[in-house]
Amino acid sequence: MLPLKALDEKLLKLRREAEEREAKQRALRAGLEYLDLTTAPVSVDALALLDEKTARAAGVAVFVEKRGQVGLAVLDPGSPDTAAVQKELAAHGFSVKTVVGSRHGLEHLWSFYAFATKAKAPITSRVNIEKDRILTLQKEVGTLETATARFKNFDYENFSVADLLEIAIAGALANRASDIHFEPEEKAVKLRYRVDGILHDVYIGFGSEAYAAIVSRIKLLSNLKINVADRPQDGRFTIGLGSKDVEIRVAIAPSEFGEIIVMRILDPDAINLSLSDLGLRKDDLDIIEVELKRPNGMILNTGPTGSGKTTTLYAFLRAKLNSEIKIITIEDPVEYHVLGLEQTQVHEESGYTFANGLKSIMRQDPDAILVGEVRDKETAEIAIQAALTGHLVFSTVHANEAAGAIPRFLDLGVRPTSLGPALNLIIGQRLVRKLCAECKKPTKIRPPLQAFIANFLKSLPARVDANPYATPTLFEPVGCAACAGSGYRGRVAAFELLLNDPEFESVKNNTGEKKLGSEHELEELILRQAGESEILHYALSRGMVTMRQDGMLKVLQGITTWSEVEEVTGAIPGLESSLI
Repeated sequence: MLPLKALDEKLLKLRREAEEREAKQRALRAGLEYLDLTTAPVSVDALALLDEKTARAAGVAVFVEKRGQVGLAVLDPGSPDTAAVQKELAAHGFSVKTVVGSRHGLEHLWSFYAFATKAKAPITSRVNIEKDRILTLQKEVGTLETATARFKNFDYENFSVADLLEIAIAGALANRASDIHFEPEEKAVKLRYRVDGILHDVYIGFGSEAYAAIVSRIKLLSNLKINVADRPQDGRFTIGLGSKDVEIRVAIAPSEFGEIIVMRILDPDAINLSLSDLGLRKDDLDIIEVELKRPNGMILNTGPTGSGKTTTLYAFLRAKLNSEIKIITIEDPVEYHVLGLEQTQVHEESGYTFANGLKSIMRQDPDAILVGEVRDKETAEIAIQAALTGHLVFSTVHANEAAGAIPRFLDLGVRPTSLGPALNLIIGQRLVRKLCAECKKPTKIRPPLQAFIANFLKSLPARVDANPYATPTLFEPVGCAACAGSGYRGRVAAFELLLNDPEFESVKNNTGEKKLGSEHELEELILRQAGESEILHYALSRGMVTMRQDGMLKVLQGITTWSEVEEVTGAIPGLESSLI
């Protein structure tokens, strides 16, 4: 009778031999070569072409590369995951030779990941598009109509998924889209672009094979599990466009007819704005410039998702940035990389939350701190403490208006005695679409509307110079090729500034007299936990111009329309449709 150890070794050998026989059968059925992977030569550089997580999930390994040809060992040659990896490698210019091996053989190959060099970038996480290629594609799909035509005429019989995705991305960039949406329906898949906040249908008709390839490629690029389709996944990848990198943030979720994909385009040019580019009036810009010079305190920005808060805060940081100060950010995620800033990203799994990260940042002796969002009591309290101890803190909080930020903080449970002294400025903002400069048409201002405009200008705080708006030229949208027929092209923010600075000289009341008042006016409201309406009344008495009023002034500048302002800020009192 064999000893127990020898018996175990004998059984293990028999199981391994059975695995290899099964692998030979799979290879025979697929018409492919079988290979004993435990004796095959392995190139760790080749192995690094596919990251370990993706390789294990798909049951494959790239074990050799020579002159553009790669050897791909697979467990199941008929698996969709195997097909996705094969297409991905082919899309990157490799000629793929597929062999079939056993699970034990693949485990042997995967063990070499411990020695895989980092010198070669994996095929996931980044895709480079040559400058000439992207320029050519953007000319082909420069409008929504030409993008639609390009997808209709695409060769779906002999297609490259890399080409298909490049066209989708090039079309989005050419049309200034912020998001790309792939939405499976019962009989087809819909492609849509979000341009200036509005979704536009681009193409309906991707077949199941084409869409499966698109999903697999995006998952591979985003380092997501390609064999998981029953739960949401989030990832990102980078597109190298010659002189710049564009980040793509990917969200995939299951639906009734397949997986929905939303790709958020984070183009660094979109946030490369100075203070003067933000669309601030001179009186508001004066306030911002003074507050940015302060060494401590808190500047908050409020508004819904997609209202431009990140763009505004990055413009503030750029204005603040110089070689003599240190600025650190904590974000979730880091959407845009800005030279000169020390940017960190929340990682909940490792315990690096907004609160813990902010504690760590405080030990780095920064002059200014950006906290991506205040979500909980602990983060709010640490941010307030930082503002009170010599740091200028920038952050966002979910509130509909500037006045709503204070009740929101109090609802989180922060101490009112700390909140008042910490606050410098609260900003509310919304994005309104700008009229297309190519096709906007002047419209006649009838006497009733002239009277409405005159009364509106009289109601503004004295710090607003009404003279430039007194004789406006209003425009209406028309629609042309440049704006895809919408009549609008680009967006600009409508702002409101709630200032907690009684000594700021340009803040005046409606009679034009300086109103310094008690330096504790807002703090007293906070101490007794006043509601949003009472805080708003205080702000208006101190000369705040609301987002709606700022939007109306942009109408009088010929930038946007009454309907756009009402769309994002609500109905304008007294403005009847008969007046327009």
